[in-house]
Amino acid sequence: MDPKPPSAARTSLSHIMTAVDTNLLGTVHGGVVMKLVDDAAGAVAQRHSGGPAVTAAMDGMTFLHPVRVGDLVHAHAQVNWAGRSSMEVGVRVVAEPWDRAGVAPTRVATAYLVFVAVDAHGNPREVPPLLPETPEDERRLREAEIPRRHRLTRRDEILASRDPKP
Repeated sequence: MDPKPPSAARTSLSHIMTAVDTNLLGTVHGGVVMKLVDDAAGAVAQRHSGGPAVTAAMDGMTFLHPVRVGDLVHAHAQVNWAGRSSMEVGVRVVAEPWDRAGVAPTRVATAYLVFVAVDAHGNPREVPPLLPETPEDERRLREAEIPRRHRLTRRDEILASRDPKP
């Protein structure tokens, strides 16, 4: 399978936040932002893998600033790492007032998600290796190995702590 660069699947999704998106505090509900993140990341994973991919884990979601009604929110996503059947997708979320052109966007959240490419039966399938194009892509690839190792270690520790079935 030929390697693919991150730029081949990079995607941005945008949404104008309205009153239906708010929580009891009057700011946009975190779940609305999380859905936008998952949608953008899912599109990237499917574009990179060339077919269906499902969310396996959200490794981290950090909210940096509140999002308000009227904000135009953009989720910028790209593949940071690709394994045999899984991929890490990083998402940067920025917001800007919808009615004031020229105002610099504010970073409001970041997220890292793990997707698994699946076949028609829901079984994992192979994905193309990632071919970094820039020093930034190479940095993301190196850094994605850290949470991957933590996930695998945590999984092994959990499995080892279980009582064997009688």
